Amino acid sequence: MDLLQQLVTIFAENGYVAVFIALMICGAGLPLPEDITLVAGGVIAGLGYANVHTMFALAMFGVLLGDCAIFLLGHHYGARILQWRFVARVLTPSRYVKVQEKFDQYGNRMLFFARFLPGMRTTVYLTAGTTHRVSFLRFLLIDTMAALISVPIWVYLGYFGADNHEWLVKWIHRGQSSLWVLVGIVLLTVLVLWWKHRRRKRCGLD
Repeated sequence: MDLLQQLVTIFAENGYVAVFIALMICGAGLPLPEDITLVAGGVIAGLGYANVHTMFALAMFGVLLGDCAIFLLGHHYGARILQWRFVARVLTPSRYVKVQEKFDQYGNRMLFFARFLPGMRTTVYLTAGTTHRVSFLRFLLIDTMAALISVPIWVYLGYFGADNHEWLVKWIHRGQSSLWVLVGIVLLTVLVLWWKHRRRKRCGLD
């Protein structure tokens, strides 16, 4: 967790601006883990260097802005963006084809689940933009729904674990699997509510 400690130090010295810049770097697909960045933002709030609710709002804005920038770059430049040297390192032609196949198989659900797959977000969002498979507003809606699950978990985990490093490290390691459990619970809840709504509607018609 040396990276976490380094980020905490940088964020504590430079505040919200440093967190925002770091999230832009994450969104660009550079090797800076978004989850650790969000946890570090929560830690400095727990240590009294920032307000945790403001940090959550800033983190949401930074995450969504970074995601939208990637999507819109792909949407504007299309497949030509694959020729850019930086993009070619992140999204190789073979990887591009594989992501397209996943879109064919899973549709827009790929956009939702990509948020919980570190290393896949940038490639999925770029591909969604370049192929014009989804409108910007739909992308923003799906991405916001996913971010409302992942972002608060990481930020508030850092906040509550700021004074207990061992506990924090343990839950960071458990975090990704815990996120999948939460996603499953949310989806199950939505399905149950949808089923109840349909049942009430049918009973009303009968």
